[in-house]
Amino acid sequence: MPLINRFADLHAEITGWRRDMHAHPELCFEETRTAALVAGLLTEFGCDQVRTGIGRTGVVAVIKGKQNTSGKVIGLRADMDALPIFEATGVDYASTISGKMHACGHDGHTAMLLGAAKYLAETRNFDGTVVMIFQPAEEGGAGGLEMCRDGMMDAFGIQEVYGMHNVPNLPLGEFAIRPGGFYAAADEFTIVVTGKGGHAAIPHEAIDTTLVASQIVVALQSIASRNADPLKALVVSVCSVQTESDAYNVIPQLCELRGTVRTHDPLVQDMAEAAISRLVAATAMAYGAKADIVYERGYPVLVNSAAQTEFAANVAELVAGAGKVDRNCPARMGAEDFSYMLDERPGAYIAMGTGPGFGLHHPKYNFNDEAIPAGCSYWAQLVETGMPAT
Repeated sequence: MPLINRFADLHAEITGWRRDMHAHPELCFEETRTAALVAGLLTEFGCDQVRTGIGRTGVVAVIKGKQNTSGKVIGLRADMDALPIFEATGVDYASTISGKMHACGHDGHTAMLLGAAKYLAETRNFDGTVVMIFQPAEEGGAGGLEMCRDGMMDAFGIQEVYGMHNVPNLPLGEFAIRPGGFYAAADEFTIVVTGKGGHAAIPHEAIDTTLVASQIVVALQSIASRNADPLKALVVSVCSVQTESDAYNVIPQLCELRGTVRTHDPLVQDMAEAAISRLVAATAMAYGAKADIVYERGYPVLVNSAAQTEFAANVAELVAGAGKVDRNCPARMGAEDFSYMLDERPGAYIAMGTGPGFGLHHPKYNFNDEAIPAGCSYWAQLVETGMPAT
């Protein structure tokens, strides 16, 4: 079955929800307006249960099929939060909040799951129960973990769980997925270099923390190139360098580095953490400075279950058509806190193409509303195919 016709009728309405959320972005655990909008719509749709405050600002809704002889319960998850980015799209529904924008398409994810909820609440043409999960704080806040810690899986009896993310420049309406490790583990580190502040004109009387920090940045690049097995994925990126002074003639006393480590293999992850600590300390010492490091393990590797991945790919092919689903796409070095939900229940995470456009987290990125019918149809087909009514 191709796209579900009902979503053509609902397209303008769903687009309206999406653009409203786009104009009112909210960051990690600040999604009070978004959560209220979501909960209000779910109640209006006639969902059997709507609960707020799960995982702090998350929303969960329950829709029961016209039959429940299967006893099956499937969870579907969308993320709601935005990013701290200044929007540069120029669209008439652009962010009304300076420095915040939906630059990752979570507004589209939420809108598509809402569209599927409306359809499923209308038709209920399935045998079992579907749990709609609207998650906060995916962008670094581990909202998925917070919802799991609140006991969501057991409270709603979720047996399998599915997620989806839009991918710019993958053809519109096509899908990509892989069994096993899909998205990477994401760790973070903060390095504070302490030297001896001084005047820029007499550097020999100071210990230059900017120089030391620069040498650390260079040294860290050797971990992936010379410490890791070249056949195993590793990214070490320093993304922020900050000193305590912005003057032109001051050698700062302190310099702080922040960065991320991405891996798919736990042994590589352990090696990278140890190597970073060793290189940072030795490099700082070589220049007469000292360095303190805080290394934090973040989102785990997102691992798709084999059976659920095959099922999700089959459903995606029903929606997109033959040859429009990549069933063994390359693993990605981006991270996803849906991994916490997959650690608790079998399931699968899939990528959906939104066609040409700016990449995720770009200030000109904007979710392509033409992808809405495909995304909604995927969610609905997942339920109706996975829990068919007799």
